[in-house]
Amino acid sequence: MQHAVGSPLPPPHQQGHGPHTTWAPAAGAPQGPGVPPPGFAGPVPPAPLTPPVPPSQAPAPQHPAPRHPVSPPPAPDVSGHVTLPPGGPVGVPAAPPHMTAPDPSGTTLAVLLIGPAGAGKTSVAKYWADHRRVPTAHISLDDVREWVRSGFADPQTGWNDHSEAQYRLARRTCGFAARNFLANGISCILDDAVFPDRPVVGLGGWKRHVGPGLLPVVLLPGLDIVLERNAERSGNRRLTDEEVARIHGRMAGWYGSGLPIIDNSQLDVPGTARVLDEVLARAIASPPNW
Repeated sequence: MQHAVGSPLPPPHQQGHGPHTTWAPAAGAPQGPGVPPPGFAGPVPPAPLTPPVPPSQAPAPQHPAPRHPVSPPPAPDVSGHVTLPPGGPVGVPAAPPHMTAPDPSGTTLAVLLIGPAGAGKTSVAKYWADHRRVPTAHISLDDVREWVRSGFADPQTGWNDHSEAQYRLARRTCGFAARNFLANGISCILDDAVFPDRPVVGLGGWKRHVGPGLLPVVLLPGLDIVLERNAERSGNRRLTDEEVARIHGRMAGWYGSGLPIIDNSQLDVPGTARVLDEVLARAIASPPNW
């Protein structure tokens, strides 16, 4: 059956409908009141009289509104299909039952490793993070500070407003990263040369950016060991002997502070990591007041 161009197609045949199902007339066929449908043999009722409408009063033709694709709702803040819990302040780790010894290697923790240049903070932190039973991240403040390439404010050239601002920005960035890792079940160990007598680079900023559950531990080997390790460094990580001695002397202020201190002068990296676990087990059972 042929249909005129532009005429609607007939609807599909439906179950229970006979051959007299109403079909749309073809284009050009007479239709309207008073016009009998094709094949009708009965009397034709008269068509109602409708006065003509002046062209000026004729309604404007109605055009269907254009259909635009519906924009999808904004995507939630996810990474791929995995929703990431937002980071929040790290709470104090819960002490285990009295009859159970704390196991820091299987506990999600936030640890801050403090010490002078050459104390072995970075080496111990990496080893400790590599050998835990739970996912653990190592965040080094020196590494984050050196993300700034052009315009890096090297503290060795003098401590000023620029070096302080970049230090505080790096510390805040490390704290933000640690909170997000910990909120998603990944422990963190951070390392920094925190001074006991300088509030600007003190513990307060770390506690504010990470949370009260941060566990600080001091690595403080003897001066001769620190000088020997510093001599093996290169680039801006290597300090003068005078600067190393001055920093080491100021780090001695942590004695009597209540923070746990590890003298790793006679310990290799794995041995220091084992002692660190022992110290953390005591800190979990009785968190330090700092």
